[in-house]
Amino acid sequence: MGVSLTKGQNVVLNQDGTPLADVTVGLGWDARPADGADFDLDASAIVCGADLKAVSDDHFVFYNNLTSPDGAVRHTGDNLTGEGDGDDEQILVDLDRLGEGTGQIVFTVSIHAAEERGQSFGQVDDAFIRVVDNLTGREMCRYELSYDAADETAMVFGALYRRGGEWKFRAIGQGYASGLSGIAGDYGVNVG
Repeated sequence: MGVSLTKGQNVVLNQDGTPLADVTVGLGWDARPADGADFDLDASAIVCGADLKAVSDDHFVFYNNLTSPDGAVRHTGDNLTGEGDGDDEQILVDLDRLGEGTGQIVFTVSIHAAEERGQSFGQVDDAFIRVVDNLTGREMCRYELSYDAADETAMVFGALYRRGGEWKFRAIGQGYASGLSGIAGDYGVNVG
């Protein structure tokens, strides 16, 4: 098992010095039983430039835009129920295909139709993000959200970035009561 991260902590992914080319970012969660309405959580990725804003609107990868323009970031598809063990949704990242100008890739999870259904991350348990080396299958790091986010309907889980030739991952855990549109706006994505 890889490094277990806490909020704000970061880690070098290829600490052993082996080349790192392809990773899977897995995101998972369990919804607490509530009023019977299904929880549909959606993972997404925002490919940012050096200014830490989205390279373009097409670099916002989610269930309606499964692949970034360069093909480096690919969403494997929408899980509508979150049932089962392990990753509920996965995002594949081909590190070699990312442009040199890529500042970071931000990974988020939002609750679909949260306002209409009266849902928030306060009703979600066991939320996590993990990074797996696709060549070896080794989980390099994992961050488990441990706090109760009563009003938040979207969350920035973490970010993958390159510094000094090393790939790193930072655990963020920042909640948004304004949903995915709030996150998109902060990163310069036009969702309108």
